[in-house]
Amino acid sequence: MVAWRTPDGGAHAGPGACPHLGAPLCRGAVDEGNLVCRWHGLSLGPQGFPGWSPYPVHDDGVLVWVRLNEVGGEDPLEAPVVPERPERAASIAAVESMAGRCEPEDIIANRLDPWHGSWFHPYSFVALRVLEVPEGPEPDPDRMVVEVGFKVAGRWGVPVQAEFICPEPRTVLMRIIKGEGVGSVVETHATPLGSDASGVPRTAVVEATIASSERVGFSLARRVAGAVRPFMRATARRLWRDDLAYAERRYLLRSARRAED
Repeated sequence: MVAWRTPDGGAHAGPGACPHLGAPLCRGAVDEGNLVCRWHGLSLGPQGFPGWSPYPVHDDGVLVWVRLNEVGGEDPLEAPVVPERPERAASIAAVESMAGRCEPEDIIANRLDPWHGSWFHPYSFVALRVLEVPEGPEPDPDRMVVEVGFKVAGRWGVPVQAEFICPEPRTVLMRIIKGEGVGSVVETHATPLGSDASGVPRTAVVEATIASSERVGFSLARRVAGAVRPFMRATARRLWRDDLAYAERRYLLRSARRAED
């Protein structure tokens, strides 16, 4: 797949191979809103070309979604399920993406296991307690609430309460509901990438952090958001280096059991 923007800022995407001789379009150029193939100069635009049809795209302001239709192997939705987020004008958004050798369910299982936070990520979390899990006669199977301190130094942390919900099968949303940064969210999206040369499935983790705060200092941080985003991405990347090992191990054990059966 190849993605690009037209001069009006519109996002577009299409098959990554040139319909002429299969050149990788991601190595081409964008000229006046069209993709130009570097092999023979074929110009391809949002209107399409015989043998080459762009994919539907949805830009929500933080993430760009591409609908693959029959290529995705599932019945497509008209639009992606985008959770409620803090107001863009009063927040800072940062996106990090990594990939691992596992399936989407392993990514989701990791995110829905908050108990591992203090043990596996002591550099980020302290004093984690799960306050609410699905139980009772009519539980919400897609919601849990935790209390945790985001580590500052030593055993000191900023305490918050956060809820975890699943707005759709391959997304986990963490929202701060009490404490510093109420309303801030972390969206974790698990996207299947097919299999590698060994037949092992690969999954991309696309994580969007949208931070907000009513503190005066946060308005100053928003003015230098470009300098803040790299630190937000680095924090997510550090966590997912460990969590991908968790997800890959889970897939390895599950696939070994399947082989034994």
